[in-house]
Amino acid sequence: QVQLVESGGGLVQAGGSLRLSCAASGRTFRSYAVGWFRQVPGKEREFVARITLSGDNILYGNSVKGRCTISKDNAKNTVYLQMNSLKPEDTAVYYCATKPVLYTSSSDPKSYDTWGQGTQVTVSS
Repeated sequence: QVQLVESGGGLVQAGGSLRLSCAASGRTFRSYAVGWFRQVPGKEREFVARITLSGDNILYGNSVKGRCTISKDNAKNTVYLQMNSLKPEDTAVYYCATKPVLYTSSSDPKSYDTWGQGTQVTVSS
């Protein structure tokens, strides 16, 4: 079974940038897509972005549209999330996850089957 490991989180000032990575280990990505979500304590997990592993079909959540770019490197089994113009409200734990099939909602965490442990992003004002 694939394991997902996120990295790249940290503390950044408002207006700054971070690039998160989601690396698959154990075996290569074999799912339909990989998505990024974020969560703050006491709130539901929020959809950030999704990319298909074969067709480069990309979807962004409304809260990050225009500020984030999701990309993939199939040779490295890694999916990236470039985040620019960060705001304090972007502070959260960011998770990546695999979406096994096409015909489920990309923004619903229940559509994803394997999750990483998360990486903390903190944006100071």
